[in-house]
Amino acid sequence: MQRLTAQLVVGLLAALLAERSCRADGGGGPSLSERVIWAVNAGGDTHVDVHGIHFKKDPLEGKVGKASDYGMRLPILRSSPKDQILYQTERYNEDTFGYDIPIRDEGDYILVMKYAEVYFAQSQQKVFDVRLNGHTVVKDLDIFDRVGHSTAHDETVSFSIRRGKLSVQGEVSTFNGKLTVEFVKGYYDNPKVCALYVMKGTLEDVPKLQPHPGLEKHEEEDEDEEETEGGEEGGKKKVPPGSKLQIQSGPRTPNPYAADNSSLMFPILVAFGVFIPTLFCLCRL
Repeated sequence: MQRLTAQLVVGLLAALLAERSCRADGGGGPSLSERVIWAVNAGGDTHVDVHGIHFKKDPLEGKVGKASDYGMRLPILRSSPKDQILYQTERYNEDTFGYDIPIRDEGDYILVMKYAEVYFAQSQQKVFDVRLNGHTVVKDLDIFDRVGHSTAHDETVSFSIRRGKLSVQGEVSTFNGKLTVEFVKGYYDNPKVCALYVMKGTLEDVPKLQPHPGLEKHEEEDEDEEETEGGEEGGKKKVPPGSKLQIQSGPRTPNPYAADNSSLMFPILVAFGVFIPTLFCLCRL
């Protein structure tokens, strides 16, 4: 009886270990690359990234906008060496442009857009919006302001399709089987994208970029400063997200209006000091 009980205990432990191992391996479900239904390397050729995602050659080549490989001369921070090509090439246009993505199945999806600012060296030089079937899902995207120069940045947008309806960021519209991603021309330069893909799943399923040391430091400081004691009831006051510090590459541009003007005032004071006694003497004459 004791031997039978021991065998049962060992069997249960083995089953638990096998279940944990299965969960760690993804539970036998589809891999990340299998969940990606559409992927394009904008302005570039085909590429298979470190996760096995197959990016197609840009279908807009020779049709809309211009392809650029200007970023090929720069190393891209936060990206693996193999996948830097996804951030070094891009497609831009002097007007709004976009991609049409066919989606047949219902479910939860994620749109991932890859960016890197490889030309401008300060913020407010390239700012644009992103629309999804007419819904503005990214507003005033300033890549340099987000992460700095030659640094990888991914924008992710979750959406769902059910019963012929597209739901994204609290808005709902009719879905006819085609997802249109548009990069909207703004007041500052031209809209662009380096690469993009659509996958089934949730935000937790999207691979994360390598940490940005400067950005991580600022985020930790912001978290410490966000919650400060305030109010009569001792409540905590939140700092608005838009007021968070942004990491920038390179030295700050000096403010020309912040110079010390005391040296300009000295000659004026001397002139007054000489003029007034002279005027007094002339009046006495």
